[in-house]
Amino acid sequence: MEDALQRTSRMGSSGIQIVCVGLGILGLIGGIVTCVLPNWKVSSFTGQNIITAQIQQEGLWMECVVQSTGLLALFAGADFTTCIENEDIKPKVCLVSGVALLLSGLLLIIPVSWSANNTVSNFNNPLIPASNRRELGSCIFIGWAGGVLLLLAGGLLCCFSRPRSGSSGGTAKYYSNSASAPSKNYV
Repeated sequence: MEDALQRTSRMGSSGIQIVCVGLGILGLIGGIVTCVLPNWKVSSFTGQNIITAQIQQEGLWMECVVQSTGLLALFAGADFTTCIENEDIKPKVCLVSGVALLLSGLLLIIPVSWSANNTVSNFNNPLIPASNRRELGSCIFIGWAGGVLLLLAGGLLCCFSRPRSGSSGGTAKYYSNSASAPSKNYV
């Protein structure tokens, strides 16, 4: 009965870890898209600055002008893996993975939020001409979503990365007499 209960608990933990891996992969994709695409800031169409023939886009690595023609100038320690055979180490690896996901989520959200704050502040600054004002691009929102997914995956992994109650937890087992000792003698 106790063995069946431990298997059910382990299967539930494996399911949560699979969900965390999926969330982590989606967050990673969001982070890559955020960093690669030049859509952090896009030109604003306010006042007399209504130019529909071209859109200026700014990203981390480049600035682009899109014309109206369309021309553009993992988790080794999860319960379901077999690459780590020591069952006592798997929860520790999952915990480290969870902390890494939490850290990567924060490291994605912070610069995206910083850039969004600068963009909104410059947009509302009356000293900046309307032709130089920019609006939030789609990568800002993708970055926020990717960061939240990474934080969620990391938080879930940290919460469900506990050692099983049946494991020794790294403590030594002592035997009082030869009757209760294991049948194999190790040298």
